[in-house]
Amino acid sequence: MQKSTIQFLLINCFLALVVVSCGSVTKNYTPKKLDKTAVEVPYFSDSKTDYVYKTNISVYGNELSGIFIAKKINDTTHRIVFTTEFGNKLMDFEISENDFKVNSIVSELDRKILINTLKEDFRLLLKKQYLIQEQFENESADIYKSADGKRDNYIFISKKDKKLEKIVHASKTKEKFTLFFNSENNIFAEKIQINHQNIKLKIELNYFKSE
Repeated sequence: MQKSTIQFLLINCFLALVVVSCGSVTKNYTPKKLDKTAVEVPYFSDSKTDYVYKTNISVYGNELSGIFIAKKINDTTHRIVFTTEFGNKLMDFEISENDFKVNSIVSELDRKILINTLKEDFRLLLKKQYLIQEQFENESADIYKSADGKRDNYIFISKKDKKLEKIVHASKTKEKFTLFFNSENNIFAEKIQINHQNIKLKIELNYFKSE
């Protein structure tokens, strides 16, 4: 990853602060009787597994690529390492529901807005359990609402195969970002996308199959 490319990423993340989204959270769902009090997410839950993904980050049309590695190091905490495709470490941090620790980061990426954006994205990605307050449905999915501080998470479970399809992270008035999952067995996610609605940022993770 070239230094100029990293600087381009930072510039556009700062510009994103002034972007205001006019979207709103979709309310056209049918209320449904609550059939569970919690939703468990099995992805990234095995402490014996190193979850390794080829990563592509798209920021305002600029493409960045590398390797994403996640490892569950105890009951509450994951360690995340992001490297270039040549193995040079760019970021290394530990994250849990309530704590966040930066072990190392290259100086070009050591910016508060970028770190906070990734912290919010990956905290939701690695979250194991969502406590449910309300339930809805549409034609294809059961939708579970989980409070998350001042925001809410909407978990979409397919009616057809009972797999986790996506999680929408939203304020009371607008969607902020969405996680999309593609899983063959609902135990391991082969492909994950994180799409932001209010800034032009997309993170794509594709499972790295060693030869």
